[in-house]
This record gives sequence, C-alpha cells and structure tokens, in this order.
Amino acid sequence: MAGTTASVFDLVLKGGTVVTPGGQAVADVGVREGRIAMIGSIDASQAGEVFEAKGLHVLPGVIDSQVHFREPGLEWKEDLETGARAAALGGVTTVFEMPNTDPPTTSPDMLADKLKRARGRMHVDHAFYAGATHDNTDVLAEMERMVGCCGVKVFMGASTGSLLVEDDEGVERVLRAINRRAAFHSEDEYRLADRRKLARQGDWTSHYEVRDAEAAVSSTKRLLRLARKTGKRIHVLHISTAEETELLAQAKDVASCEITPQHLTLAGPEDYLRLKGYAQMNPPVREAHHRAALWVAVNQGIMDVIGSDHAPHTKEEKSRPYPASPSGMPGVQTIVPVMLTHVADGKLTLERFVELTSAGPQRIFGIVDKGRIAKGYDADFTVVDLSARRTITHAWSASRCGWTPYDGMEAKAWPVATFVRGNMVMCEDQLVHPGLGEPVQFVEALPAEAA
Repeated sequence: MAGTTASVFDLVLKGGTVVTPGGQAVADVGVREGRIAMIGSIDASQAGEVFEAKGLHVLPGVIDSQVHFREPGLEWKEDLETGARAAALGGVTTVFEMPNTDPPTTSPDMLADKLKRARGRMHVDHAFYAGATHDNTDVLAEMERMVGCCGVKVFMGASTGSLLVEDDEGVERVLRAINRRAAFHSEDEYRLADRRKLARQGDWTSHYEVRDAEAAVSSTKRLLRLARKTGKRIHVLHISTAEETELLAQAKDVASCEITPQHLTLAGPEDYLRLKGYAQMNPPVREAHHRAALWVAVNQGIMDVIGSDHAPHTKEEKSRPYPASPSGMPGVQTIVPVMLTHVADGKLTLERFVELTSAGPQRIFGIVDKGRIAKGYDADFTVVDLSARRTITHAWSASRCGWTPYDGMEAKAWPVATFVRGNMVMCEDQLVHPGLGEPVQFVEALPAEAA
C-alpha cells in the first residue's frame, strides 16, 4: 500500500484485468467514498491507498443469494460472524441468509432481531429472507418492504417447524399476499412422505431414491402453474433435475432459477460412497446424467444465479447413519474456487461466472448499486488469481462446522482479496477489517425520503 495526502481517490486497484459489462481489460479502478469513481488509467499519486492487482482479475463482488448461517438457535453449527468470515475468506462480498433458524424469521420483530445481531459482526453486506408459514401471510407484505429483507422464502418440501407450506392453497395465499419475487424450495412434500420408507439404513445412495427426481419435477410444475394463476414472480432454488431445466426454459415470464456448485460438481452414487453423510443435501446430488443436463442449462442461459446453499452441520451430526444424518453442507467459502476451477476446465466462461454471481443476482432481486464494475456502483470486488493452484482443505474452512465436501480438491484459481464498499475485508487468506457489513438495499423496498 502507498499513501499520499493529496489523494483524489481513497483507493485505487492498480493494473488488474477488470471484468466490466463491456468485457475484460487491464485497467485501474478508482474508489471514492465506497463507490467506483473511475475506471481507466490512474496515477498512483492520486490514491490514498493502492492495491497492486497486476496479474490478477478484478471481478464484481460475488453475491451468494442462499446461505444458512444458523443464528439464532443453532449456533453450534454456525453463527452470523463465522458464516460471514467464511464468506469474506472465500471472496464473497454479499450474502442472503435463510429463515429456518430457531426461532424462524417469520415476523417483523424476528427480522429486525437478525439485522441487529448482524450489526458489527458480519464482515460482508447482507440481507435476510422472511419465512412464509400457513399463519403469517398477513405480515409478509410488511416484511418484504423492510430494510435488509431480500424477499420471502417458501419451503414446499420438508423443513423445520412451521416453515412448511406444502399445499397449493397455502402457496397461493403466500403469492397473493406479496409483491416481490418469492424464493422456493421446490420438492413435493406428499411424495417425500410417501417415499421415506425407501431409506436404507446407513446407505446414503438411497437418498436420491427417497427424494427422487419426480418429487422435484412435480412440485415445480405445481409452482409454475400457481405463479401464472396469481401473476406473481418466483425464484426456484437449487435445481437438481434435467426435467426441471426444460420446464424453466419455457417459464422465463414468471420464473428465475438457481444452480449450486454441489449439483454441478458432485454425482451419485460415487460421491455418496466416498463422502457418505458429507454428500447429503436437499434436493439431493443426483446421478451424472442430471449433472450433465444442469451444465447444459448453465451454458444455454437457463440458470440465472449460482447460490452455495451453505448449510453447515457438525461432523458429529453428519456421522450419524443415514437417514438420521442431516441434509446440508457448507459452501459459501468454496463457491469461488470451485466454480473458477470449472472455468479453468472450460465448462463455463469467466463472463458467465460473473453473470451468475453478480449481474444475475442484481437483476433477479433488484439489488441497489451492486452487481457490476461501473461508475457509481458500490466498490465491491472479488480479486482472484486465475493462475493459482491451491488445495481446498478442511483446515482452510472458517465455518464453525470445520469441514468441506471439497477437501483435497485442487483449485485452479483462488480468491486473493475481498473488498466491500471500498473496504478491504480479506487479503491473502486473512480477515483484515472485520465487522463492516451493512444491510443490502433493494429497488422494490427503497425507503421514501422524509419531507
């Protein structure tokens, strides 16, 4: 870092390959008061601080629009600080956190409580989902307009406590009560309940038989019908089947969709035999032909965003024999190195990665001032070394759970630095400026100015 008293810019990222909406170019990026003030050639003497980015790629800050940070009530698995630490170390600048905590985020007071807990403890910018139940439709419209709310989340397949809206009538009531795009876990609870008897004790390969492809497909068909009936927008999370990609390709008028690194990287049965409970999530990692179809969907433009579905459990919990083992795996810290390894392997372009992790979330959720490197936008940057070769390990994981399903994987790129609104929060695997995260703003919930 270099300094000067007559600085024009608070920070300049110098000489990196910058990925802008116009393409890739070697350029400097000047930051003033937390926003991008200039992209071009900048004299270092104009900068209060200089980050030398030569040989590195400067990407728009990665937005992970599905994480479970487990606070309140489940802090032995994760909390807001440890989850945000993992995000920052992994190059993620913004997270959307899910409502299935204990108690769940189903009232304005519970949402306000999460925002209060986050203040000064989260190292990245953040927003929280409101959880829909059969009994809280009267407060959902209020919650989705609150500062720091990214929308309403609906579980159509088994979840915790009251956060299950499995019936068409319940889903329709939720959709009619709200105005913003709602996010859905789309699995048919009735079919899941009928098939639980198919679980084989201690055999994780039976997981995708219990929660078969038809459970996801039939639920998504119902959901698309209800979205069109009510004239509302939906966002279908963690797509896992070939059939759903075709349905969603024909439903862009009402539906956006998410893919996870897990469903693009792992496959059954081999990864269940190798990882056992560490491979278990909902909806399941499926056979290789589904994974191949998901990759086609990524490169055909069907998928709108990548979310990690970071959902940690302890090693002890995961070591229970199936089906007593819980579903979910950490992922917020590995979304960047895993997906950039796929870029290095030619499975998608760097531009497509940026679209799925920044521009896509901004477009789908209406995020204010984030999602691209452009003048006037927040100075959120994920700086990566595309020539790095590092091994992902349990020891590197900052999540409280202390493990990753990618332990031992050689990554062919690595996050070098994380900037949130011009603040360096991570550099070279070290958290350097903690607790600076703020609530995300959304176009559809901007507060009116006082008269």
